[in-house]
Amino acid sequence: MIGRLSGTLARKAAEAVILDVHGVGYEVTCPLSVLERLPVEGEPCALIIHTHVREDQIALYGFFEEAERALWRRLISVSGVGPKIAIACLGGMDLRALKAAIIDGDVKQLSSVPGVGKRTAERMILELGEALKGEAAAPEASLALHAHLYDLESALKNLGFKAQGVDKLVQELREVAAEMSFEALLKEALRRLRG
Repeated sequence: MIGRLSGTLARKAAEAVILDVHGVGYEVTCPLSVLERLPVEGEPCALIIHTHVREDQIALYGFFEEAERALWRRLISVSGVGPKIAIACLGGMDLRALKAAIIDGDVKQLSSVPGVGKRTAERMILELGEALKGEAAAPEASLALHAHLYDLESALKNLGFKAQGVDKLVQELREVAAEMSFEALLKEALRRLRG
């Protein structure tokens, strides 16, 4: 199972990207919300990956944050919701708004996502609403920060920077990392390392 890819963004299209990792191009389907935050082609890029295996296909789905992947995995566990509908949900609504719509039982809001009808929206609410209510926001933020810093450290080491310098820089960036996207964090780290 592939859980993370870090390389160069070779191509960006409407629904998917090609991520070049040491000469191998991986096609990764991403929600619109992720595609909008990607760097330009030719720039370094790292994505958290879900490997979806079916009898006739292996597909990769990419996210910037662990919280996005976690919610996407929950969505595909709902009967009648496949990977494409789950991607549409994350692309059509902000992560917090999507969770709020499920928790609040907002069928109308959920049904506004292309591919999600009234019955599918009702199933999402029924199967996920209570579980999402029980989650606190603070642990999610902490998990996302930890994932950001781990991804940053890994990306910098994969780009050839020495481990000692990378570890020190990651600690320095810990305070500002919570308010930055991974892309912005990586750019700042590269700026500091290149000096």
